This record gives sequence, structure tokens and C-alpha cells, in this order.
Amino acid sequence: MEVSTKTVMAIKSYQNQAGVLVKNYLLADPFIPYTSIIGGIILCKMVYDLTQLISSFYIKTYAGLTKIQRIEWNSRGISSIHAIFITALSLHFVFWSDLFSDQPHAGLVTFRSSPLSVFGLGVFHHSLSGIAVAYSMFSGEGQLYTYMILISEITTPEINMRWYLDTAGMKRSSAYLINGIVIFLSWLAARILLFGYMFYHVYLHYDQVIQMHTFGYLLVFVVPSVLAIMNLMWFGKIIKGLIKQLAKMQ
Repeated sequence: MEVSTKTVMAIKSYQNQAGVLVKNYLLADPFIPYTSIIGGIILCKMVYDLTQLISSFYIKTYAGLTKIQRIEWNSRGISSIHAIFITALSLHFVFWSDLFSDQPHAGLVTFRSSPLSVFGLGVFHHSLSGIAVAYSMFSGEGQLYTYMILISEITTPEINMRWYLDTAGMKRSSAYLINGIVIFLSWLAARILLFGYMFYHVYLHYDQVIQMHTFGYLLVFVVPSVLAIMNLMWFGKIIKGLIKQLAKMQ
């Protein structure tokens, strides 16, 4: 009983020390960006390995893929999971959370942030959007608009699924057609209409946007504008592809 009591007390002591370490360092406001980045890298590796493991057991065509195709297959698993996570978090902050609501006592909407909103931006995105995400995460500026743009990640799983279907030799299946329709609808909602709403929100809150740092102010206009043009160009291709596929089915 004496040994057991000492063991329990030692375990509780280690638990308390670990809790203090996590609270004061890993989840402390100054360290959250770095913690989220490291955590994101670890999770990406885990998802990559799980995608490889699950696909090896349950996807018959996986064994016949080349090494390059398997790497892309597993990588698309990472991007799909990340897209689902960041889309859910973005929808929460933009439409359901009080963090960016139009409450006058909450301060300027362009300067609001929280530990969770900073943590969510920890996994960087590609090229141009990565610059905006990194700036928003470390400066705390413009996080509402960053999350509005990140809702567009909802189209990523559908695009990855299209590649999976094509690679698995299912390009002529009804699943491939349904996938094309889902891409069209999600692209229209998240990358066309939502961008219009974002620009309208910037217009309504321009008196707050103009108070941002010059670099942040430019990012609010430049990054969404470039992405909006690219989205329109790709949307045209999506429409042409969908029409072509429907014609073939008929």
C-alpha cells in the first residue's frame, strides 16, 4: 500500500508538471503559432501513414500504382483531411462564433483574434495564400477575412476524389459524374459567391480595414483579388468539362 501510494503521488506530480508545461509554454499565446505548426507537421505525417495503411488493405488498385502515384495518393489524403478541418473551423469563426460578430464593444473586427483562431492558422498554405495566412497568424490582423478565404478549401476533397476516381480507372462511372456536379456546386458557393460576400464585407467595414498595417491592408485586397480571378478561370473550365461529360453520358 505504501509503494502504491507513493507511485500514485509520483504520477500525479508528473501530471501536474506536464499540465504546467503545456499551459505555460505549448499553449501560451506567444508560443501558439509555433506549437500549431509543429503539431500540424506531426499530424500530416500521421495522416500520410494512415492513408498508406488503409489504402493498402482496402483499395485494390493501390498495389498497382507507381511509386510517384502512391506518394501523390497519400499526399492527397493529407490535403483532404486538412481541408475538412480548416473548412469546419473557418465556418465556425465566420458564421457561428461571436469572435468576429458586429458587436461594437468587441473592438475593430480587423484586429480580433483568439488562441484557437491563431492555432487554426498554424498549418501554412501554398504560395500566395501562405503569405497571407502567416501574416494574419503572427500579427493577429485580418483573421476574419483569412478564414473567409479558407472556407474555399471545401472544394479540395472533391478535387482529390476526382483524381482518385480517375487513377482507379472510374472515369466513365456515375460516381465520376456526380463528383463533377458536386465540384461545380461547391466551387460556385465557396469560390465565387463567398468571395463576393467577402469583398462586400470589406466595403462595409472599410473604415476598420484602413486602420490595418500597410502590408496587411494590401493583403486584404491583393490576395483575394488574385485568387478570385483564378477561381473564375477555373470555374469556366469546370463548366466546360461538366457540359462535355453530360453530353457524353447522353
